[in-house]
Amino acid sequence: MKGIILAGGLGTRLRPLTLVTNKHLLPVYDRPMIYYPIECLLNAGIDEIMIVTGGEHAGDFLKLLRNGKQLGIKHLAYAYQEGEGGIADALKLAEDFADGEKICVVLGDNIIEGNIKKAAGDFFTQKSGAKLLLKEVPDPERFGVALVSGDSIVEIEEKPAEPKSNLAVTGIYFYDNDVFSICQKLKPSGRGELEITDVNNAYLKRGDLTSEVLEGWWTDAGTHESLYRAATLVATGGANHLELTASAEA
Repeated sequence: MKGIILAGGLGTRLRPLTLVTNKHLLPVYDRPMIYYPIECLLNAGIDEIMIVTGGEHAGDFLKLLRNGKQLGIKHLAYAYQEGEGGIADALKLAEDFADGEKICVVLGDNIIEGNIKKAAGDFFTQKSGAKLLLKEVPDPERFGVALVSGDSIVEIEEKPAEPKSNLAVTGIYFYDNDVFSICQKLKPSGRGELEITDVNNAYLKRGDLTSEVLEGWWTDAGTHESLYRAATLVATGGANHLELTASAEA
């Protein structure tokens, strides 16, 4: 299984911080934000990773990560997304890298306390389809919300006024190789983007979408408030850090 980290976008909600760098290179406590999704994948045994980014600061990823060897990455690839086409549009750039394998997709500003090793193993043995990682939240109306039966998702609502559950869809997704043909058939939403929710609903429609609930805390870091929350959670609770050895001397 290969890993895809989506780290594009302009980070407008974090301005003026993102006027000088990509959002995913901002610090979250003691390390750059991009280290956390890398850590998430490596802890699950996924060491072939592509980072999809964009904008005028894309080259800074190469300065920081280089070829990824110092972090324990076996193969680190990069892709450049032109414009703001949405998450599913960015994902299309990873088709050649995936090379027919199943993939785990992590949004670059998602940070978790635990790990996804069990979910990755479960999806590896899942015959086909997709798997979403969910998390109970106190304010589900802010997220995509999943209604589940067993481990199967029966409905996904995007930011519902009256949520049918408290299970938010996190930014961690597992897909079989069909995801790329699904992305190719998508139509832009009202925002003019190809939406990852439409990808998930395509799998839901064909009855091939499973789920698991994340243990421990989960947060994104896409606003000033959530960036502060993420740093506080890491500093006080501590993410399950893999020992990343990058340093100024490395």
